[in-house]
Amino acid sequence: MTRRILVVEDDRDIAQLVELHLRDMGCEPVLAHDGAVALELATSEHFDLLILDIMLPSVDGLEIARRVRASERYTPVLMLTARSSEIDRIIGLEIGADDYLTKPFSIRELIARVKALLRRVDALSKRENVADAKVLAYGDLRIDVDKRKVTLGRDVIDLTAKEFDLLLQFARHPGRVYTRAQLLDLVWGYGHDGYEHTVNSHINRLRSKIEKDHAQPSFILTVWGVGYKFAEGVHA
Repeated sequence: MTRRILVVEDDRDIAQLVELHLRDMGCEPVLAHDGAVALELATSEHFDLLILDIMLPSVDGLEIARRVRASERYTPVLMLTARSSEIDRIIGLEIGADDYLTKPFSIRELIARVKALLRRVDALSKRENVADAKVLAYGDLRIDVDKRKVTLGRDVIDLTAKEFDLLLQFARHPGRVYTRAQLLDLVWGYGHDGYEHTVNSHINRLRSKIEKDHAQPSFILTVWGVGYKFAEGVHA
């Protein structure tokens, strides 16, 4: 299967060099040198990976990453930037970038990062059947999607509508890391005028209900500096 990769880079020499090596990997690179063009492509077409420069004409890479992460469809993002400060790296990761390379970078390292991200896509695609399942099971935790019923062992867990929706979002995508802003968009709706602490409070209540030790959770895990994810495990 040929992987489509959107390369967003306004330095045409760098973009063409990356394109050359991606083609050698058997990928199908698509180049964009302008942020507005890249945003249109990224939100209207399917890509297996985005290689995304931060400093771009029209629309910067951080905004493109933010818009891509607001979508239900998961597309891994590898950010490139000439900046090297810690704050830029943190901002990129908080928005939802999967990996980060600072210019100048070696092509060998770039290709290694690309291969690692594509392996992650393959692993996630193997779990697609989870999203269609009527009952999700992780250890003692069972989620009946149609009945909107959650049990932990023999106990029925009483969840509010939003707590159930939040748990279901996590459980259907184990291992996927979500920022608070993404969860706010996905569970409460894009453009919701609430605050990100809404997500924190709901996760705290969820943990108090489904975790044996909510101070050391085994289902909903914190990814420090980024957000949260549901633990990867065997789906029963």
